[in-house]
Amino acid sequence: MTLLERVFLLDRLPSWHTNQMSRLVKRAKLHIGDTGVACALLGLDAAQLDADRATFGPMLETFVLQELKRQASGQADPVAFHHFRDRDDFEVDIVLEKDGARLAGVEVKAAASVSERDLRGLRKLRAVAGNRFVAGVVLYDGEATIDFGDRLFAVPVRALWETA
Repeated sequence: MTLLERVFLLDRLPSWHTNQMSRLVKRAKLHIGDTGVACALLGLDAAQLDADRATFGPMLETFVLQELKRQASGQADPVAFHHFRDRDDFEVDIVLEKDGARLAGVEVKAAASVSERDLRGLRKLRAVAGNRFVAGVVLYDGEATIDFGDRLFAVPVRALWETA
């Protein structure tokens, strides 16, 4: 695994946790380093990937992680990347931490709509992180940006590469 990480084929995403939360799962999450390579290894083209939503979801999550890391690499202050999961099955796909003091959560959904249930992991992260929590975003395959209140938003995934 270390070799695969060193040649950028595997990306280990550590868990975000605090000492006060013993119910958190502290195991790292693994992502393939390149979704194009992953699809080629699986023998999937765009049509097959679109038809296989069970595979598309994790591929989209990995794509978003890699895009966020690429964009963060140009920042003056480093951004640390984590995931969040507790033993009650609350989960956030990507947690961004800046300066060891500010957190943002990103949940990735391969769906055209967002429901309140899609925000449950972000709400749990907000509660655990307290005043360190800056915002939570559900990136989804829809058209509209939706403000759910209290620093929680749904944003089309294409906003990662489109300018406003």
